Amino acid sequence: MKKIVAFLFCLAISFTAVSQIYNPITWKTSVEKVSENTYSLVSTATIKEGWHLYAQEVPKGGPIPTTFTYDDEGGKIKIVGNTSEPEGKIKFTTLFSDEGMNIKSFANKAVFKQTIELADVGVTQVNAFVEFIACTDEQCLPPKEIDLSFDLTKAIAVKTTAGDKKETKVKSVEKVKETKKEGKRGLLGIFFIAFLSGFAALLTPCVFPMIPMTVSFFTKQSKSKSAGIRNAIIYGISIIAIYVLLGSVVTAAFGADALNALSTNVWFNIIFFLILVIFAVSFLGAFEITLPSSWATKVDSQADKGGLIGIFFMALALAIVSFSCTGPIVGTLLVEAASKGGIAPIVGMLGFSSAIALPFALFAAFPGWLNSLPKSGGWLNTVKVVLGFLELALAFKFLSNADLVLQLHLLEREVFIAIWIAIFGALAFYLFGKIQLPHDSPVTHISVGRLSLGLIVLSFTIYMIPGLWGAPLNLISAFPPPQGYSESPYGVGFTKQGTTSTQENNHEALPEGAHLMPPHDIVAFHDYDKGLAYAKKVGKPVMIDFTGHACVNCRKMEQNVWVKPKVLDVLKNKVVLISLYVDDKRPLKDDEVVESKLTPGKKLKYIGQKWSELQTIKYKANSQPFYVLMNHDESNLIDPVAYTPNVDEYHSWLQEGIANFKK
Repeated sequence: MKKIVAFLFCLAISFTAVSQIYNPITWKTSVEKVSENTYSLVSTATIKEGWHLYAQEVPKGGPIPTTFTYDDEGGKIKIVGNTSEPEGKIKFTTLFSDEGMNIKSFANKAVFKQTIELADVGVTQVNAFVEFIACTDEQCLPPKEIDLSFDLTKAIAVKTTAGDKKETKVKSVEKVKETKKEGKRGLLGIFFIAFLSGFAALLTPCVFPMIPMTVSFFTKQSKSKSAGIRNAIIYGISIIAIYVLLGSVVTAAFGADALNALSTNVWFNIIFFLILVIFAVSFLGAFEITLPSSWATKVDSQADKGGLIGIFFMALALAIVSFSCTGPIVGTLLVEAASKGGIAPIVGMLGFSSAIALPFALFAAFPGWLNSLPKSGGWLNTVKVVLGFLELALAFKFLSNADLVLQLHLLEREVFIAIWIAIFGALAFYLFGKIQLPHDSPVTHISVGRLSLGLIVLSFTIYMIPGLWGAPLNLISAFPPPQGYSESPYGVGFTKQGTTSTQENNHEALPEGAHLMPPHDIVAFHDYDKGLAYAKKVGKPVMIDFTGHACVNCRKMEQNVWVKPKVLDVLKNKVVLISLYVDDKRPLKDDEVVESKLTPGKKLKYIGQKWSELQTIKYKANSQPFYVLMNHDESNLIDPVAYTPNVDEYHSWLQEGIANFKK
């Protein structure tokens, strides 16, 4: 559920006497004369390729907005309205917070205009300054202020023409097309997943039997074949309209940012765990989740009216009656789609409902196909039960997220893997007919399809077993807790026979505040001050690792990059590692509770808040992972980096920073 894309974020760039300041954004001013005493102050930002400038309004906790301040010369100049800005592009990013946000930015060129009126016609120059921050998708420079000067004597008279309006309109359309093109892939992916989910819901006992019944109704009640096809198509469109309306309501009620913020919240993860467990138990046959029967009765009475309205209410009746099967799937899909932001919930419901509506239109057009449909039977309940097992397995991922953030160690790696082995093992036995549930038909034989699925599930179950002994399980690395969050970090029953370092073999010899990160015994500190003091003592540079317990990309770096011999050698022998968990919810000691510098009046109560504020204030970054190599005077040895999956690139960054320390 968690997003897996992180960004490189660079700050605190060191300049030498001979170095040149890098300015990816340059400013130019001009003046347009609107009328006798009215002028438009034009500030044009030229932005280098790959960089962007943020809008004047950004979400709370986001980057520094572009801000213009004008000198009114003691009342001689009247500032009229706000500074206008171009259309820009709104893009979702997790660069400034784990929850992510939609931020408007500009690329290539941005023109800002401010209207003024002169109270004193003797004024010939207007002074101002702009504060801004320049960023790419991989790095940001420190905030900057630039003085602006507007010479009114060089003002150019302007007159809006039809051609200007047409050109502006064309440019606006091009920007809209560009934005749509970028979001197309993500929305297509959501549509595809939703379509498959709808297909799965179609094969449940609540929906599948309705296909021949409903199509037969339309073909028999209609005066002609074409009328039957038309009615069935309208029925399918009505189904789509109902679910798309549901997606629209979710989008309007919550919005992208709110649901995305919930996705990393402890209570959200716990509540969603409970909801998925209830859905799973319902799918397994313990009970049915249904909407009030009075709803179905009222809808059925409307369906009897006939005509287009009657067909629509027939579709609504299907949605209500089939809720016990479709509800859990729709609920899971809506939360996942809504966390992507924008119109994703609408696209998700469009994909889901299209899969359900499509058979009604097709079988109405070709009623002979109905004879080829498999008859309703126990296999429908089997589909429902399989979905129940999958929802039960997914539920424990949400519980694991909450446990990791709170550091309760109740659902450590071995426990999580053992639960999944039990769930998928039970599913395999169920598919082989060794386990029967309340609504199952007697199994006299196993079909080839069921046997094949059972073998796949059994193979997956066997694959997970070595995970109890420390196997990385790369196929599901994003789901179980990291190897260090474990009862036996080196694997169940594993005993270390020897190590390459006396300090690693003797835990008592570790410096105060340090611990060993399994399975490779990297000495790491969780306290900034203790780690820095030790680095000074042993004469090594410091590597700060801003990380998170529920950070997927952090685990990928540790499992796929840190384990490589050349990187591991650096981390174990050439730097002092300080890992600071920004989502650590353990409370600070009473004497460590201080007021936030970012939000006056707010107290920092948790360990993670302390490290998160340190990262935000000192490095102007709030995404993880985020790596800093610094000297003993706390100055950067090299620009910080974020998620860097390329081993050679990451190793080169380490080597360059260490080389600078030795100079």
